[in-house]
This record gives sequence, structure tokens and C-alpha cells, in this order.
Amino acid sequence: MAFAAKTVRGVPRLARQLSTSAPRNTKVAVLGAAGGIGQPLSLLLKTSSVGIKNLALYDVAHAPGVAADVSHIDSVCKVTGHLGPDQLNGALEGANIVVIPAGVPRKPGMSRDDLFNTNASIVATLASAAATVCPSAFLCIITNPVNSMVPLATDIYQRKNVYNNQVVGVTTLDVVRSNTFIAEATGQSPYELDIPVIGGHSGVTILPLLSSIQHSLSPEKVKELTVRIQNAGTEVVEAKAGAGSATLSMAYAGASFTKLITRAIDSSPGSVTACGYAPMPDQNQFSMPYFALPLTITRSGFNSQRTDVALNAFESELVETEVKPQLIKDIEKGIQFSKSFLEKK
Repeated sequence: MAFAAKTVRGVPRLARQLSTSAPRNTKVAVLGAAGGIGQPLSLLLKTSSVGIKNLALYDVAHAPGVAADVSHIDSVCKVTGHLGPDQLNGALEGANIVVIPAGVPRKPGMSRDDLFNTNASIVATLASAAATVCPSAFLCIITNPVNSMVPLATDIYQRKNVYNNQVVGVTTLDVVRSNTFIAEATGQSPYELDIPVIGGHSGVTILPLLSSIQHSLSPEKVKELTVRIQNAGTEVVEAKAGAGSATLSMAYAGASFTKLITRAIDSSPGSVTACGYAPMPDQNQFSMPYFALPLTITRSGFNSQRTDVALNAFESELVETEVKPQLIKDIEKGIQFSKSFLEKK
């Protein structure tokens, strides 16, 4: 199975393929910039050379300090710090891309589902503000559980009548992990790999399409690697022994995805391709309202109308027996929270 463009590793290659105009003064707002993901994410975006000219760092604590720290880095990107709810709108004004890593991290023994109530309230508040202040900006959600947060945010945008294919869950880390683990198993370079990951962004909903690689793996090895990729987040949580979750690798993945969107914004015309978890059109290959798959990204938004994702028998069975049943529950939870959140406002 072949895809037209590299997902994460192929950013420079994509840049050469695109016909570009002069870079725009792209503004990125990071909501949750003082957290374990937010700080390294802000650092990576500040040092980016893909056209980010303004970086607004928001959090309920310590955001001005983080902004002051990264502002000393010698790049052309201007950094501003925004502290607390009264300064949220200022962070969002004029933003082209809004990235949300805000929320509490996972701890040992905690599932993504355990995070839901606290993080759902945070994401609902931030998404509601973004839908009001910068409704046309890309909204990229990192906060877990992504499977529920994206339906929650999308429902808010739809109820405010501003949804236009601009909301996505960042699943890039699943692709990065797949490339890394397969490279280790096969002896290939991870730079040569671009493994699509479909479904969702937690546990059994993560489905790496290992049938796409040009290397023979035994069925047993495929199952072993699939399970490792699905549980990779837990692997990091346990290794950190209570000191945090996958913050650094997630920041890298989030920055890679954000920079890819920046390239799409600057392309004239053109598009880039990356895996992400997004709303699906009514008629889609997997008969799901939300699903992760390779998305076409243009300056106008995310296009999820893919009908050519090839699966082998093992992958098809997992989609029907594990991915979809769990996703349906996760999606409904997010939509129900959105409904109750807006009714209280």
C-alpha cells in the first residue's frame, strides 16, 4: 500500500513538492504551554523555520515565565505570554493554529478514561473560546483522551455554527512510534518508514497498518508489534514511575504536526498529508463519525474523504472487533459532555 506523501518524516520532502508563496505571518497559540508537553512543544515551535512568526503561550500558571525563557532564543518568531482566563482571548486573537496540550497527565495505573472528567472540562472551555475568538483557525487537540476530546470540541464548534473541517486530534505520536519500533525490528532506518496508523489514539483503537511496510514480518511479530504500539504510552508512564507521561516524544510529534499545517497554510496551491483523528463525512469507508486516517491538509482545513485505505485480513478484523466498538463509546462520551457543558453556559 502506498501513500502519496510522507506523514512526519517527509516534511522537508513535502516542502519541495509544494508551490509556495511568500510565508505568511502565521500565529500559533499553545494552550497549556507551561505543562510537561507544552514547554518542550513551545521550544520546538520557537526554533522552527517553517513560517511561524508569532507564538502565543497560554496557561493558568507560569505562562509568562515560559514565554520569557523561550523568547531569548535567536529566531524571528515573536513570543507572548498569557496568564489565566482573563488573558485567554488575547492569546487566541489572530491565531491561525491553536494547539491544546492542556490537562492533567497520566499516572501509573491511570487509564485515559480516568482523565476524562477533568480534561474534558478544560478542553471544552478552551475550544469554546477558540470557536468564538478565532473560529477559522486549525484546532489541534493533544489532550487525552483524544478519542473523546475531538468529538467534544467538534460538537461545540457545530453548535456555534462555525465548524468547517478545522478540528483534529493529533495522533502523530502513534506514527512516530510505529516508525521507530518497526525500524528496530527490521533493521531499517526510521527515516525510510512512513507507517499509517488508523482508528483512534488509545489502546486497542490504535491500529498501525504494518501490512504497508516493504518487509516480511511473521504473523506473531505483527501481533507483538501491534500490541507494543498500542501500549507505548503506558510503557513510558511505567518507566517514569510516577514522574510523568510521554511528554517529550508527544511534544516532538505535536510540533511536527503543527509545522506540517504551517506548510499547508503557506502553500499556494498545495496540500500535505498526515494521519490525524477527525470527523468523517456521512459516507466513509469505515462507517464511523470519527476516525484516524491519512488526512489531506490544505489552508482550508482537513479533508478526510479517503476511500483507499487498504487493510489485510488481520487489520480488517481488528477494525470491526476492537477499534470500532471502543471508539463508539469514546465518541458518545465526548458528545454527551459537550451537550451538558453548553447547557450550563
